Formats: sequence, structure tokens, C-alpha cells
Amino acid sequence: MTGATPWGEMMRAAMRMGIAPEAFWRLSLKEWRMLTEAPRGTAPMGRSGLAKLMEDWPDGG
Repeated sequence: MTGATPWGEMMRAAMRMGIAPEAFWRLSLKEWRMLTEAPRGTAPMGRSGLAKLMEDWPDGG
């Protein structure tokens, strides 16, 4: 085991997300991870990607 579970930190994060204590304690570890981990996948579109998209698909208006 690597250390104690940071319950206080987790509860404060849940409160910031608007999760009531009763709901927090009903969450499974899998649900908690889904709520708190950064999304996986591609990075958000940057400025150059948006400029290319706007060039390829002009508004015409």
C-alpha cells in the first residue's frame, strides 16, 4: 500500500463539483475516477487548427 487514502481532499473536490456527501459515499471508485481524471484522447483544437477549418469552410455570410 502506498499511503492513506486522501478522504478529505476527495471530499473537498466532490463538494466543489456540487456532489453532496451522501452521493459521494455512494460513488464507486470507477465512478470517482471518471469524474476526476482528465479526459483521454485528442487535445483541443488550437488556433492554427481553427484557422485552417475556417479557411476550408468559410461562412459565406
